[in-house]
Amino acid sequence: MSDKTGFKGFDKDWKCNGFQYEVGKTYETKEDIKLCQKGFHFCENPLDVFSYYPPTESKFAEVEADKYSKEKSEDSKIVCSSLHIKAELSLQGIISAGVKFILDKVDWKNDKKTNTGNWSAATNTGDRSAATNTGNWSAAEVSGKDSIACGLGYANKAKGAKGCWLVLAERKDDHAIKTVKAIKIDGKKIKADTWHELKNGKFVEVE
Repeated sequence: MSDKTGFKGFDKDWKCNGFQYEVGKTYETKEDIKLCQKGFHFCENPLDVFSYYPPTESKFAEVEADKYSKEKSEDSKIVCSSLHIKAELSLQGIISAGVKFILDKVDWKNDKKTNTGNWSAATNTGDRSAATNTGNWSAAEVSGKDSIACGLGYANKAKGAKGCWLVLAERKDDHAIKTVKAIKIDGKKIKADTWHELKNGKFVEVE
């Protein structure tokens, strides 16, 4: 298998499950690997690392993996037997990488709608398009096929059609980022055409 690029979280001392890591080094194991049990783990989607390490108390890095398993988890976590810790990423860096990961799915030949003001709205109806809002108390909405509604400000909400993605930030009262998550609208767990916010790390329906 060729090398795969991904992202990994650590505690403040660059440890993961008690194992010590260091930027610039490569780690290998000869043991049989198994997802969530044995081997070195990382995520393809940068935002998924926040499910394992909180954004304000952790270290993050871009990694390169070799000899990785085809096992699938509920998110984008992958296990491998060879992991290179390529470079440290700041919190803003991993969030930016996460937004890019999602937005790379967008067909940029279609219009994209972006707002930065507070109490604003971004709406897009084109297929494979994006509606992005970074202002506080704002909303992002998409209705086209395979599109993305992204709200990164304080108390933002987003909604979209089935098959689209929601990307939302949850912020503390001082507006510092608490977590950022992305989820695909499946029409069951996440209802289509329904406003959602991110509260306590979970997508919840709102008016």
